[in-house]
Amino acid sequence: MSDFSLPTDPEERREKLGVLFTEAVPHNHALQLRLEAVGTTDATVVMPYADVLVGNPETGVVAGGAVTTLIDAASGTAVMAALNAFAAIVTLDLRIDYLRPARPGLPLTAQAECYKVTRMVAFVRALVHQGDPATPVASSQGTFMRVES
Repeated sequence: MSDFSLPTDPEERREKLGVLFTEAVPHNHALQLRLEAVGTTDATVVMPYADVLVGNPETGVVAGGAVTTLIDAASGTAVMAALNAFAAIVTLDLRIDYLRPARPGLPLTAQAECYKVTRMVAFVRALVHQGDPATPVASSQGTFMRVES
C-alpha cells in the first residue's frame, strides 16, 4: 500500500481510515470492528459483543484474543493518524494488561493514542472499556514499525 495524506477534516479522516476496516483488513471486518473517531494522533474503535467472540461459555466473557485484535487495530489506526498517511506498518511489540473481565453483552471500546513517532518506529498506548474509561477492561503499550515500500 502506498503512502498518501489523510484529510484534515475529522469526519473525512474517519471515513478514509474506515476503509481499512471494511476492505483492506478482512479480519477486522469479520470481528465487526467499527472506527468511531480519528484525531491527529488518536483513534477510537468499537467491537460489538457477539457470541462467537466468547472465550468462556459459562461466563460469556469475550476471549482475550478478540480484545488483543481490537487493541492492535485501534493502535495501528492511531499510528496512521499520527503519520497523517496510509502507510504499511507492522506491530513490533504489544504488551496488554487485562484488568478485569469484560461484562457479557456489552460492546468494547478501544481508545489508542500514538504519543511518539520516530523515523521508523511509533509508540502507542491504549485503553479498552465498556462505556466508562475509569473502569477499563485492559490497557496496553505498543510499538509499530513503518515498512518501507
